[in-house]
Amino acid sequence: MEILYLLVPLSVLLVLAVGVLFWWSLGSGQFDDLDGPAQRILDDDD
Repeated sequence: MEILYLLVPLSVLLVLAVGVLFWWSLGSGQFDDLDGPAQRILDDDD
């Protein structure tokens, strides 16, 4: 039972960290253009 006093706060911190990283990636434009890189590979002119 005592392990829950450690695991519950750690899991809450992990969820908050993942949420912060997700919102940061949205704000920095990581998901703005999903089709551009795929089209650049097909249009490569070596």
